[in-house]
Amino acid sequence: MRNPVVIAVMTALAVALLGGAVTDVGPWYEGLTKPALNPPDWLFAPAWTLIYALAVIAAVKGWRASKTSRDRALLISLFFINAVLNVLWSFLFFSAKRPDWAMAEVVTLWLSVLALIIFLARFSRTASLVLVPYLFWVAFAAYLNAGIVRLNGPFG
Repeated sequence: MRNPVVIAVMTALAVALLGGAVTDVGPWYEGLTKPALNPPDWLFAPAWTLIYALAVIAAVKGWRASKTSRDRALLISLFFINAVLNVLWSFLFFSAKRPDWAMAEVVTLWLSVLALIIFLARFSRTASLVLVPYLFWVAFAAYLNAGIVRLNGPFG
């Protein structure tokens, strides 16, 4: 890889743009009853920006600290799976308007973040630790998702 920083930044931007493209906070979302701890809508963009920035740091540090091409391939695969699951959650929740399906998928998204943390810990403690806020954010998203399902279901 010629420049892991550029590639990681471009990938994070692509995931953010794809996720944003399938996220519609229009009348359907506005009309949902939200759980008590639902943050204001303006908070989500800076939170995700921070998470993507931390993911870039983790990816670059992990790439630089890994020693074999096999480990680097696995690192890329784990980040790719996580990116797909990240965008899929947004699609299921906002575009398909199926918070119930998104609730089932968010478990897999959370596990993909955990897998990255565990894998990266083998090479770089820092790379592993900077993903912990992402893990907590997805757990919080799961709480919000479950609350929306409970307060608004059934869907479909």
